[in-house]
Amino acid sequence: MAKQMLIDAIRGKKTPRAPWVPYAGVHCAFVIGEPADKFLQDPKLLAKGVVETAKKYKADGIPLVFDLSVESASMGLEIKWWPDNVPSVQSHPLSDKTVEEAGLKVPGPEDGRWPVLFEAAALAKPQLDEMDCALMGLACGPLTLASHLAGVRIFTDVYKNKAKAHEILKFCAEVVEKSAESYCKMGCDIVAIVDPVASQIKDETFREFVHPYCQAAIATIHRYGKTSSFFICGDATKVMESVCKIGTHGFAIDEQLNMNFVRDLARKHGVGFGGNLKLTLALSLGILSPREDAIVSLAAGGNHGFVFAPG
Repeated sequence: MAKQMLIDAIRGKKTPRAPWVPYAGVHCAFVIGEPADKFLQDPKLLAKGVVETAKKYKADGIPLVFDLSVESASMGLEIKWWPDNVPSVQSHPLSDKTVEEAGLKVPGPEDGRWPVLFEAAALAKPQLDEMDCALMGLACGPLTLASHLAGVRIFTDVYKNKAKAHEILKFCAEVVEKSAESYCKMGCDIVAIVDPVASQIKDETFREFVHPYCQAAIATIHRYGKTSSFFICGDATKVMESVCKIGTHGFAIDEQLNMNFVRDLARKHGVGFGGNLKLTLALSLGILSPREDAIVSLAAGGNHGFVFAPG
């Protein structure tokens, strides 16, 4: 467990070894024998699960939650709870309304489940500090949040109705900035913008509809003196150059990307990179040996700006 080593790696520096981050999410609930829906709504259980999971897996850093419905729920969107997974967003008010018509407001720390997260962080942070383990805050990224608010039509609007897409993304940027600030205020050492669906668009579209709408949140993270990262999922090969240029200290990818390609690109731009333990093929399905998969990822990543984590 080494918090500073993780921070250094995300910032693209050399480290004695590759730091390790399990993106445990609701697996923390499983570790303490609680259903996910109860776990995510109880600050004491949330803190207990995060701390116990960090101990169990000897983590150098761990997210408070990996739940991209937090922002949507705090704006009053309907979500469906699950006992074995994160909540899913059920309503999409901007699919046929403007922000004003839908009555949406940028949520603050008193809205939705934010009070639960603040209380959980206050309980978990001292224990994680004692273990030399970083606390990570994961804010829902602008395009993913836009897909929650507007539904799948956002992916056609960015091409066919750009004015509306920009209006939605501008609002989302304000929400993401407030979310990032909340994670900074609750004491998270590292704050990441998590935009998994940003791999589903062209690079020029990424530069128009993702890059500019992350800047306010990134500036806020840096203003608080925190370490920043950008998480993306899927085969993001076509947008990786833009991910490296988005302005965060580092980024994280999933199992679909080639680690050698990602490593070389990250070092070219002087940023940190994280991954690439295969969550599906190795950890979930066991088609690949998790041990051998880990060895391959560690060998490819090395100890220069690399964070070992599930893809």
